[in-house]
Amino acid sequence: MTEADPNDPVAVAVELERLRGTLEAGFARVDGSLALLVQRSDQTDKQLADMESRLDALERGRWPLASVAALTACGGVLLAVWELATR
Repeated sequence: MTEADPNDPVAVAVELERLRGTLEAGFARVDGSLALLVQRSDQTDKQLADMESRLDALERGRWPLASVAALTACGGVLLAVWELATR
């Protein structure tokens, strides 16, 4: 098998077409990888927004607990003081 003449226009065109095909395949692979990363990023953003809304709902539902505990403690103290005063 003999090597093709590097100055032969047909050989240059064939080699350029091979390079073009290789570059197109590489760009397609990179484009697919980037599309996958964008999709994962979108899913992560949706999950983060969902978690944040769930956390906000939990925080809104939790605020009365401290008030109820404080009122119960005050009621207990008042009851103790009333029992001591009636003796």
